[in-house]
Amino acid sequence: MNASTLGAPELAFLDNPTRFFFFTGKGGVGKTTMACVTALVLASRRLRVLLVSTDPASNLDQVLGVALTGQATPVPDAAGLQALNIDPEMAASAYRERVVGPYRGVLPDTALRSIEEQLSGACTVEIAAFDEFSRLLGDDSLTVDYDHIIFDTAPTGHTLRLLQLPGAWQSFIETSMGGASCLGPLAGLKSQQALYTASLANLQDATRTRLILVARPDRASLAEAERARGELAVIGIEQPILVLNGVFHATTRHDAVAAAMEARGRQALDRLPAGLARLRRTDIPLSPVAAVGLAGLRAISSPPVALAPMDSVAGDAPVLPALPELVVALAAPGRGLVMVLGKGGVGKTTVAAAIAMGLVARGFNVHLTTTDPAAHLQATLTAVPAGLTLSRIDPSVETAAYAREVLAGARASGVDAEGLALLAEDLRSPCTEEIAVFRAFARVVAEGRDGFVVLDTAPTGHTLLLLDATQAYQREIDRTTAEVPESVRNLLSRLRDPDYTQLVVVTLPEATPVQEAAALQADLKRAGMTASAWVINQSLAPLASRDPVIRHRQILERHWIDRVTGEFAPYTILVPWQIEPPIGPERLAALAMAQTPVSGAGIGPGKFADSAG
Repeated sequence: MNASTLGAPELAFLDNPTRFFFFTGKGGVGKTTMACVTALVLASRRLRVLLVSTDPASNLDQVLGVALTGQATPVPDAAGLQALNIDPEMAASAYRERVVGPYRGVLPDTALRSIEEQLSGACTVEIAAFDEFSRLLGDDSLTVDYDHIIFDTAPTGHTLRLLQLPGAWQSFIETSMGGASCLGPLAGLKSQQALYTASLANLQDATRTRLILVARPDRASLAEAERARGELAVIGIEQPILVLNGVFHATTRHDAVAAAMEARGRQALDRLPAGLARLRRTDIPLSPVAAVGLAGLRAISSPPVALAPMDSVAGDAPVLPALPELVVALAAPGRGLVMVLGKGGVGKTTVAAAIAMGLVARGFNVHLTTTDPAAHLQATLTAVPAGLTLSRIDPSVETAAYAREVLAGARASGVDAEGLALLAEDLRSPCTEEIAVFRAFARVVAEGRDGFVVLDTAPTGHTLLLLDATQAYQREIDRTTAEVPESVRNLLSRLRDPDYTQLVVVTLPEATPVQEAAALQADLKRAGMTASAWVINQSLAPLASRDPVIRHRQILERHWIDRVTGEFAPYTILVPWQIEPPIGPERLAALAMAQTPVSGAGIGPGKFADSAG
């Protein structure tokens, strides 16, 4: 059989390149891949390029194959290209010193300790990382050695929050009556006001910045891209360029899997939201090679590559437990919290909804909720059946309720009018939202005492910031004189209790999602929490197909499935790619209830695995 070929895309968005490129989109769509491809193409033109990741859960190191820090590092075998990760913790440390440093020897030690305490919360980490991002975007003197600066951003919701921060902080600074905020002395913010303004101006200037919205040709990804496009327009960023990554065209006739994959992508594009349809667009074909390392990245923008004949890449399909077996294990205690975590774009929402429907089908009442700013649960379920309660932790609603409660408590404790005015001003700080969302998160976790709660979490970096916020929340409560709810006092103990909380890590059988999931598991362990199971989602490996691109990707998947079962997961579930999209209560329930033959492969030792048997 003759080898097939895969053609290279036309990267039209690199014509007449701007100084800045900004890649954003739903997690898992290939932002990092496309940012790296762009950087390599520009560097090949003998241009000096700086590639920057602003994602708290950056995987730029793995994709480029080079260890990165907060300082620009040359990328071997890519002359002219340097890269760095904005490390949130290092940025926070540097930010604290910039704020506190001028007061050393001026203020008493007790006052300095108070400022440092205020600056040790999760929201300080976020603003500090944004501070570093703003310096690279708004201060040309720091990037004078580069022709182009490319930003690989966090998943959309987090990125949009960062883009809105200059305006939020500018308003807060200009109208503030007091001398401090939850980020310490306002002088530390005022000194950055001009920088934040310049950053936003650069983002809004199409002659200097080209914003690239990356999406996959599927319904959820395109809906998220349209939401991002609308929110970007609100803050003055018009006409981004749409890059569709992973567009699949079948090359084999009479192949049900290949035909279904092509049809699903075509249907999604036929229903392209009107706002996205007006944008300039570049389609990137689904690659048969891993987009990891310089060779894999360069293959995406290179001339056609030959694919080996189909028969030469045949392999045995992996045999692992299916999702119904996991639902049986989760149902055994009769109550508790199921947290579904993972990198954005791996299908957390689908897995969370399927688990919830599986529990409902077994007669349990279930509260299914999300902390994800993008909140795709409603679109995935389409309807809410009996036995299921659906909700969302809405940041604006929670922030307003928290502010009202704090002010009411202050009034009841006799705080005077001036004190109330200062407190109300402080509550307008963007940091208040973090505290309010955290409190709502704790409240939902507490519901696991009386029934099942399934929590669809935000993309990994945002989730970890939330989990890190317990002590920051306590400091905020101390500062605002509010009472600590029982749900907050017992949050960490509940999350660490394997009889109360089951942590389900979702990944894809690909390099970046698996490495990200492994890093997440390590972070959870450091926080005293242990993953109960991994779900390898949307796997092509078990499917029968003769399409050369699909067959090559099946071989790639087998390596990562073996890594998961052999190195990382205590208990592994495999969910095949579905020919019929798992949308709606019936299909979700079928995914979690199907009588699929399972084996013991991949089940690790311990109580959880025993209950699954």
